[in-house]
Amino acid sequence: MRIFFTGGSGKAGKYAIQYLLDQGHRVLNVDLKPLDLPGIHNLIADITDSGQMFNAMTSYAGFDEMEAGTGVPKFDAVVHFAAVPRILINPDNETFRVNTVGTYNVIEAAVKLGIKKIIIASSETTYGICFSDGKTDPKSLPLEEDYDVDPMDSYGLSKVVNEQTARSFQRRSGFDIYALRIGNVIEPHEYELLFPHYFKHPEVRRRNAFCYIDARDLGQIVDLCLKKDGLGYQVFNAGNDHNGAIIPSKELAARFFPGVPLTRDLEEHEALFSNRKIKEVLGFKEQHNWRKYVKVEK
Repeated sequence: MRIFFTGGSGKAGKYAIQYLLDQGHRVLNVDLKPLDLPGIHNLIADITDSGQMFNAMTSYAGFDEMEAGTGVPKFDAVVHFAAVPRILINPDNETFRVNTVGTYNVIEAAVKLGIKKIIIASSETTYGICFSDGKTDPKSLPLEEDYDVDPMDSYGLSKVVNEQTARSFQRRSGFDIYALRIGNVIEPHEYELLFPHYFKHPEVRRRNAFCYIDARDLGQIVDLCLKKDGLGYQVFNAGNDHNGAIIPSKELAARFFPGVPLTRDLEEHEALFSNRKIKEVLGFKEQHNWRKYVKVEK
């Protein structure tokens, strides 16, 4: 597929792009900063400028595409990861503006140009625990896609708005638009660096509901979304199979979320941030469980 990818220079994007390249896709990275990766052409563009998004989506993805003399090829899909990645980087209103206006611009351009597969990055912060003021309990566990998301911060709120934007454009177009609620992204080198501390101090992961997504497994999820047609508007949690903790799931829930009801039985280490839907609907098979990279002292 010929893929228009925004935000590919970021922490999650660079691994997703590499995975897509390995699957044989052609990717144009659209970002404010270029990605130094063989096989990638970069286009510097601002998602908050609607005109730039329409223009970029009708651009060549490299000089070689000029050789045929048949004009600019059409993109098969748009993957939209570009965003202010969390609170406390920009002022709250700027975080909200960039993320919501940027997502509107990207989806609008894709739909009006007839690109029928669109994937956007939402976030685990939509569940309202991560960036809450004070210690917030979820209404139920595990966290699944039909949860009534209710964040109180500008970043999580922007992602909720983006999901509704995606839903609106899907209704008017009938295209496939999937939103990925991406968990806490972990790069390969971060297992050894971070996880031993997490295991000794599990409380530091409470705000993330102990979730993580290996950056390479996230690439697989994006590819599976690209290959799965006909689902219309969908929201998927993008997380790994297990919690980023060594404590069994039921004990973890009882210790850190006392009194929060469990809506179903949990396997021993099944993630409280459930990835059941991507396994059942998309066929996701985890390749990078933390246990491959971190030794636990017994």
